[in-house]
Amino acid sequence: LISISPEILDGAPNGSDSKKLRVEEALPSRVIHIRKLPNEASETEVIALGLPFGKVTNILTLKGKNQAFLEMGTEEAAVTMVNYYSKVTPLIRNIQVFIQYSNHKELKTDAANQRTQAVLQAVSAAQSPGSEVQEVLAAVSSPVLRIIIDNMFYPVTLDVLQQIFSKFGTVMKIITFTKNNQFQALLQFSDPVSAQQAKLALDGQNIYNSCCTLRIDFSKLVNLNVKYNNDKSRDYTRPELPAGDGQPSFDPTVAVAFSKDSSSLLGKIPGALNPLSAAAAAAAAAGRVALAGQTGSSGVLLVSNLNEEVSNTDTSNTRVYGDVQRVKILYNKKDSALIQMSESNQAQLAMSHLNGQKMYGKIIRVTLSKHQTVALPRDGLDDQGLTKDFANSPLHRFKKPGSKNFQNIFPPSATLHLSNIPQDVTEDDLRLLFSNTGGTVKAFKFFQDRKMALIQMSTVEEAIQALIDLHNYNMGGNQHLRVSFSKSTI
Repeated sequence: LISISPEILDGAPNGSDSKKLRVEEALPSRVIHIRKLPNEASETEVIALGLPFGKVTNILTLKGKNQAFLEMGTEEAAVTMVNYYSKVTPLIRNIQVFIQYSNHKELKTDAANQRTQAVLQAVSAAQSPGSEVQEVLAAVSSPVLRIIIDNMFYPVTLDVLQQIFSKFGTVMKIITFTKNNQFQALLQFSDPVSAQQAKLALDGQNIYNSCCTLRIDFSKLVNLNVKYNNDKSRDYTRPELPAGDGQPSFDPTVAVAFSKDSSSLLGKIPGALNPLSAAAAAAAAAGRVALAGQTGSSGVLLVSNLNEEVSNTDTSNTRVYGDVQRVKILYNKKDSALIQMSESNQAQLAMSHLNGQKMYGKIIRVTLSKHQTVALPRDGLDDQGLTKDFANSPLHRFKKPGSKNFQNIFPPSATLHLSNIPQDVTEDDLRLLFSNTGGTVKAFKFFQDRKMALIQMSTVEEAIQALIDLHNYNMGGNQHLRVSFSKSTI
């Protein structure tokens, strides 16, 4: 191996005055010295730092010192790399590393190091004309990623994507759409390297346990044209953009906060909504996708613009998306309520599906609250029934990890799914029951076992009203009807 200058590898702490002085005095060299690497950093990840700037011709990693030397094909490429990372923080496994010129002008490594040579050969093959990887490297010049969500059991919102990808750089714009029955997105970073690092860390990862898998490629586009700020598209550089017809407007003051946890994409959530599969969690624990979210995770929703004449502590519409723990109607603002869900991700699901929906004739606004919990009234204090505790309710649907209920979470629709129907209940009974909620039943269909059925109302608003009135309705013999939104039509 090459001999390493003792002044580079001495015990002085990184960032000391002496080291800063040497960084300033270092002359340009095509050999780059990289310090403070994560313990598990691989040669491939180190090489990835240099790929956007030119050919990488050699590498030497010093595992015990958490350092590496990267030899670029030309001094010009090395200068471009150092200049770039002087303005943009270089990250490996979401941990900052430090980059400077080396005192060495070239690396002379032991040819017997077969593993390192194999990595370099792979890089050389990738950089040869006509190779498939060469096309990918050429696309690195684009800061735009194309994202496909496979196995999408749970909704993935624009805010969820922003939360995940912003850990790798500044997210400028996002456009979401459905193509070939798949949810897709175009996401633009402020620079190509951030896009590359996000792709390297996130491609193939699951947002939620065993589902919602990210498939990421570079887009041929270099800039996205966003016309509206709403739940389908967002330009974070232009908050003044209109929402578009019938779309809820974007409020830049509403932040989605998730717990700080290095083993998940969106914070640690028990049960079937725990982000990352077991394999991905193991990789994340090693630091590969250590996406630290904001502290102060909230599972509390603020629901506003409720109809005061009929507002109460009933929570059927939010129970479709999780287990409600507590509800409090605000004393001085009866058109607003705080709803505490079991988990922060359940609150996110409810917000993404219910914000902007029409209920009791008014379009409701659903956001995450700054409160961490909903407080119960003190003993002896009468709050006029404005607070209700559901923590010990036997009707919670999402207590059991892996429950099939997790696979039946859909946006509000005119078609409702009914389950737990008693054997002696007929189609006419159910049609009459749902007609009494004030809506019109347009279609009905029993499943083969007659324990479940689909019922279609005239409008989504009527379906929401029916769900509020009849979810957990006692059909007799303490047998409660279960009502949820369906993705099917009759």
